[in-house]
Amino acid sequence: MKNNILVYLSLILLALTACKKNDYKRDGGPSDPNVNLSTYDYLKSNRNFDSLVKVIDRAGLKDAVNGNVTFFATTNYGIAEYVKAKKYQKSLQLGTENFDFGIKDIPSQELNDSLKTYLFAGKINRDQMSVSGKLYNSLLGAIPNVQYLIKLRRSYEYTQYVNYVDYVTYTKVIGTRDDQVADQSTIPDSQKDKAVDCQTSGIVTTNGIVHVLSGYHRLFFNAQSLGN
Repeated sequence: MKNNILVYLSLILLALTACKKNDYKRDGGPSDPNVNLSTYDYLKSNRNFDSLVKVIDRAGLKDAVNGNVTFFATTNYGIAEYVKAKKYQKSLQLGTENFDFGIKDIPSQELNDSLKTYLFAGKINRDQMSVSGKLYNSLLGAIPNVQYLIKLRRSYEYTQYVNYVDYVTYTKVIGTRDDQVADQSTIPDSQKDKAVDCQTSGIVTTNGIVHVLSGYHRLFFNAQSLGN
């Protein structure tokens, strides 16, 4: 009996932990994808995107987000860690950590340019994706040596329930695609592609499509120290 209780408690803790960063994780997209709101209003109505809305406002991209676009959305957790990393870098310059710092203190043009890398012209939904994927330029335009790969990553983790699960994956491709390099150990760290799965996908707004990135994704693939 004691062992059964411990197992039960462990499962509860695991579920609670998962909910923190993947608060509404779904495989294969939401059961009803239509939200009958613009992309901006949908994000504003959902507590998971409070910080993202602030970034959009600071970047002056509300109209772009509400255009005919596909948006890969970052949750509050990924933005909080990004802001924390930026504050730590600022603290190194100032020599103190005793100061207020937030999204409002990050240059608007920096946020504008960077956030556009999550926005793609037109509606790119799951039925337009494949396992092999397709390379795109974001709304930021052509970037030397960088493109974005949108694809389905096929997983066989849950074969006791289904044959496979296809996750929508957003990848920043630096140079050539890593998955097309025979010996990936030869790729320098600075040239390695950066990929993240979506925790839910195919949300249809009145103007476009939203795919929600994993809660473990830090905004702009920022990898700076948090100062911990």
